[in-house]
Amino acid sequence: MRVLSGIQPSGQLHLGNYFGSIRPNLEYAQKAGSSFYFVADLHALTTIHDPEELRRLRLDTVLDYLACGFDPEKSVLYFQSDVPFHAELAWILSTVTPMGLLERAVSYKEKVEKGIAASVGLFAYPVLMAADILLYAADLVPVGKDQKQHLEMARDIAVKFNRAYGETLVVPEPLIRAEVAVVPGADGQKMSKSYGNIIPLFGSEEAVKKAVMGIVTDSKGVNDPKDPDTCVIFQIHKLFLDDGGRKTLAAEYRGGLAYGEAKKRLLQTVFDHFAPMRKRRDDLKKNMRYVEQIMSEGAKKAGIIALETMERVRQATGLR
Repeated sequence: MRVLSGIQPSGQLHLGNYFGSIRPNLEYAQKAGSSFYFVADLHALTTIHDPEELRRLRLDTVLDYLACGFDPEKSVLYFQSDVPFHAELAWILSTVTPMGLLERAVSYKEKVEKGIAASVGLFAYPVLMAADILLYAADLVPVGKDQKQHLEMARDIAVKFNRAYGETLVVPEPLIRAEVAVVPGADGQKMSKSYGNIIPLFGSEEAVKKAVMGIVTDSKGVNDPKDPDTCVIFQIHKLFLDDGGRKTLAAEYRGGLAYGEAKKRLLQTVFDHFAPMRKRRDDLKKNMRYVEQIMSEGAKKAGIIALETMERVRQATGLR
């Protein structure tokens, strides 16, 4: 079984990225026969046009992934742009992708409504995402609910290509963990850099504290019973706990745990959980040559698999 996942370097990584993508991917890496994880820097060009900012965000994303426990001996970690076959396959796939399919993309409309420029790249984002996936003949692609449509589009594009040129591409299956598919942010909406409601993984202690203490609550009194199912603090805190810990904490909420105390506990849990990873990240930052070597070797390994796919695609289409 081959698992593939990517993350766009569009800002500071946060708890939503960790629980919705990074930690599940670490678990999949232990089980999968092979796993590929890439930093989607080509996708980032749809929103980031400052070269220095992109370089910084690319590096920060790699450091975050490695600090969280990615083992380059077990998984392939690479920059999307270091494997040029992504762009080549995206163009070939675009020639069989119906305009109507892209016009139905919900994320494109949402991003334009938020003020992101309506570029061709943004519109064709699902085609490049399809290339990202299909290049590596991935069996499973872990995605959040917000990316489910894009994966379905990748499947549709693969089917279109195979109908036109014969069975060439592997049609991937989505893998969605419902219990962590959407991690709430400080305002109760989905945690997202776009909404400015994140709790950062490796932000300063002051930034993390400000985010946690700013989590929205209702108007219940200090000692009033609280409903853990509707409380944002609990919904975030439970992600760190096992079943027993969740039940115990939920009972305390129902017994009248004060929101202020609940936030302090969550804050301490966040600090304790990420302390070893924070130290690992600091150590990695002091050894950038090692980090660069990991990414260079990852691109070579990914390139070997991608080339195998491209040779089949070129042969099928008549380019070879």
